[in-house]
Amino acid sequence: MEELKNRIRKFRDDREWSKFHTPANLAKAISIESGELLEHFLWDDNYDKEEVCEELADVMIYCLHMADSLGVNIEEIMDKKMDKNEKKYPVEKAKGTSKKYTEL
Repeated sequence: MEELKNRIRKFRDDREWSKFHTPANLAKAISIESGELLEHFLWDDNYDKEEVCEELADVMIYCLHMADSLGVNIEEIMDKKMDKNEKKYPVEKAKGTSKKYTEL
């Protein structure tokens, strides 16, 4: 995973795009790419898996850039969030239901 992250960063740095990667710009890019991902599911569930995977990759790449821009470790913030999720959604209350934690 570290090799892939370094490849993504090198791609950005070789093109001197970091100057455009402000948190605000990256948040917009994540939202836009998420919309493009969602577009594949508009009106029905027939989708091209390869195209969906490309959009998913775009979202994830921009998320890595956002973590870099904020100076945070993506694994650490995801692990911290999972700690919170495990407390909010204990197995004995959340198993098999899609209810929000406030409704459990």
